[in-house]
Amino acid sequence: MDFYQRPTQEILQELQSSPQGLTTSEAQARLQTHGYNELKEAEKDSVLKLLLDTFKDPMVIVLLFAAAVQLALGEVIEAVIIFAVLVLNAIVSVVQTKKAEGALDALRQMSAPSAKVLREGITNTIPARELVPGDLVVLEAGDFVSADGRLLESGSLRTDEGMLTGESLPVEKHVNTIPEEVALGDRKNMVYSGALVVYGRGTFVVTATATKTEIGKIADLLASAESKQTPLQRKLADFSKKLGWVILALCVVIFGVEAFRVWTGTETQDTTGALLKAFMFAVAVAVAAIPEALSSIVTIVLAVGTNKMARRHAIIRKLPAVETLGSTSVICTDKTGTLTQNKMTVVDYYVPGKSEDEFPDDPSRWTMEERRLMQVAVLSNDAQINEDGAELGDPTEVALIAFSNKKNQPYQQLREEFGREDELPFDSDRKLMSTVHTIEGQRLMLTKGGPDVVFSRCTRVLVDGEEQPFTPELQAEAREQNESFSNRALRVLAFAYKPLANGSSISFKDENDLVFVGMKAMIDPPREAVYASIEEAKHAGIRTVMITGDHKTTAQAIARDIGLMDEHDIALTGQELDDLSEEELDQKLEHIAVFARVSPENKIRIVRAWQRKGKITAMTGDGVNDAPALKQADIGIAMGSGTDVAKDASAMILTDDNFVSIISAVAVGRTVFDNIKKAIAYLFAGNLGAIIAILFALALDWINPFTPIQLLFINLLNDSLPAIALGVEKPEPNVMQRKPRDINEGIFAGDTLRSVLMRGLLIGTAVIVSQWLGLQQSPEMSVAMAFTTLILARTLQTFAARSNTQTAFGAGFFENKYLWGAVLLCFGLYGLTVLPAIRPIFSIPADFGWEEWQKAAGLAFGAVTLMEVWKLMPWVSRKNK
Repeated sequence: MDFYQRPTQEILQELQSSPQGLTTSEAQARLQTHGYNELKEAEKDSVLKLLLDTFKDPMVIVLLFAAAVQLALGEVIEAVIIFAVLVLNAIVSVVQTKKAEGALDALRQMSAPSAKVLREGITNTIPARELVPGDLVVLEAGDFVSADGRLLESGSLRTDEGMLTGESLPVEKHVNTIPEEVALGDRKNMVYSGALVVYGRGTFVVTATATKTEIGKIADLLASAESKQTPLQRKLADFSKKLGWVILALCVVIFGVEAFRVWTGTETQDTTGALLKAFMFAVAVAVAAIPEALSSIVTIVLAVGTNKMARRHAIIRKLPAVETLGSTSVICTDKTGTLTQNKMTVVDYYVPGKSEDEFPDDPSRWTMEERRLMQVAVLSNDAQINEDGAELGDPTEVALIAFSNKKNQPYQQLREEFGREDELPFDSDRKLMSTVHTIEGQRLMLTKGGPDVVFSRCTRVLVDGEEQPFTPELQAEAREQNESFSNRALRVLAFAYKPLANGSSISFKDENDLVFVGMKAMIDPPREAVYASIEEAKHAGIRTVMITGDHKTTAQAIARDIGLMDEHDIALTGQELDDLSEEELDQKLEHIAVFARVSPENKIRIVRAWQRKGKITAMTGDGVNDAPALKQADIGIAMGSGTDVAKDASAMILTDDNFVSIISAVAVGRTVFDNIKKAIAYLFAGNLGAIIAILFALALDWINPFTPIQLLFINLLNDSLPAIALGVEKPEPNVMQRKPRDINEGIFAGDTLRSVLMRGLLIGTAVIVSQWLGLQQSPEMSVAMAFTTLILARTLQTFAARSNTQTAFGAGFFENKYLWGAVLLCFGLYGLTVLPAIRPIFSIPADFGWEEWQKAAGLAFGAVTLMEVWKLMPWVSRKNK
């Protein structure tokens, strides 16, 4: 049995404590046994280890090998360029990783710095880290709870446990034993580390410290939760391995063919030199096949998406999250503060005999019952709203005075007109609060409280401005209305009053023989924009699931109201979830729209269940209890108003706490992924064209059409700029009307592979023809012709790469100004290579002139024109519809 299920005396005996607390010597001994009441920081990877890990990528290993070979052969410039690019990518990766660390630091900072502890019958203030099990801790309003414990005393104690349970309202505490097994949020005789005392006082015996507390368990979950790779990261890693093996095999074949020709040749030649030339030829193929700047380009395109999302109130903490969000198929969202306003609001009311649904906005039109109802709600109330709009006090009381302001009756005006003369504060045993005021010359006690309690104390009722007996029929009507409110998951308070004799003070006995006035019903209402965003998510094929610490009835009511829960969907509590096996959960999962009263372990289990089904899962949250699931999810989304722990565990933060911003960010994420695929297709189509030309030259025993420095120049400078420009392309039509992509879908799935093959073949053919024309003059001229055709064709290919379904004109020929800038700059960079002083570096002979350039440019332009014409072919256009 847990501590909340057992009597306090039994707990004190087990913990070897007493009503006077521990002795100082016993506390010191226990401190040695249990350690300090603080969370331990998990060991982090060193910067060196993180740096070395970035070089484990197969594609990076191939490039390192190629660079090492070139360095050994004296090709210093090529080797230095490759090394520089790889080191730059590694540094960027390490910086991002170090910035992402910090969730456990934030958890530790939440610990209260001090605690009032009773030892040997004397109350002292000690550092909270020195608390031990068995200590007696005194709580007052404003204190942070510094350890988990069982309450021994409670004087109207209320604590805010939203950071653990997700509930928006403070929890009323008591000392009674709870025999049945209940969720953490319902253990009202316990207090938990990190909670805030908002009202009353109490004393508890410490039952758990440090990692044994509920926050400590969350820290362990946070440390054990898996950091997920994004779909793009997984696909690029998988593709890198395959590409590495293909390139290695291709290089071996090429070297083998060349070596065979050397050994079987009849001409007298330098065998060593010929084999070295063959080896360099194979290395050139590796350089041509691997897009050296791919990682940098992907990072830059993601950064562009990050800036777009920031303008839409979504701050990305980890760049790959941009792409992940675009592929999200399930959003597990908290209710309080995410789907709702996190602000209790009066949404309905009841006074006997009243038929109108709306409370009048004009106070002059209020009936006697409505006027008295507002008076009781505002005057028997301790909440305030200051000049800056800051709300102080219990959320339900704040809702009552905000309702008065909304109905054009400033609450301060009522309080100034009818000052408080006496009071009976609220406590959880009576469930009532009463204050005394003189209203219209009559001294009245105004009382508010739980409906059932108020009904039982009332003997009369105010109807049509007159006090009448509270008959069984009128009581039944009031109870029926209360039940109707409850069925709508509304929080209800009842209001009454009682005339008093002048000058007499009030006692608890006076809270009888009351006059019933009416009720007000409140709820934390949905955000107005949530209705449309839930509908838009459905159109985009995204399943939205509510995961909340609130009660099941309340959660279901909100879910049905906003359209999140359909007719065939069901809701489960955390306890009901615990009773399900993994197989049973997997079977029911797609029909569960709401999970209520859940624990941090429940949240992680739900996320993992969706991930087992192959769904890219996003998780929203704002409390400490959300942090482990935020880290476990494919993308964790924290609210800007949430805890530092949640923010540090997340990949994205919503600055406006608005669910609709998630859907807006999804559209950006999908566009970013589309653009990344366009950039990748652009790069590999150009590389494929180069490989085709190299293999054709090998087959016909031509000179290698490119030098390594030419290929590096194209890959690192000329290709990078257009690829980055493709990253800012506008969204494809109907980007939010298609389903999330399958996580098993490869990078080249769909039209991408077809486009790469078609464009690569056209570029390769143009280069081959260009080299053949050059060979009619000299081998040196053939290299210059091939290089010129390749660089121009790959640059002009940018226009064709803007879309697989639309031509450059259909996509808006002049709309992407960055693309035009990139193309013109690439032409300028190419122009540098033909300058007299630079020509020798790029193997361009002195006799390469205007006529040769026209031939090469014409072939490049012809290849790109055919790429655009291809999109207009009937069989292509039909497939793209």
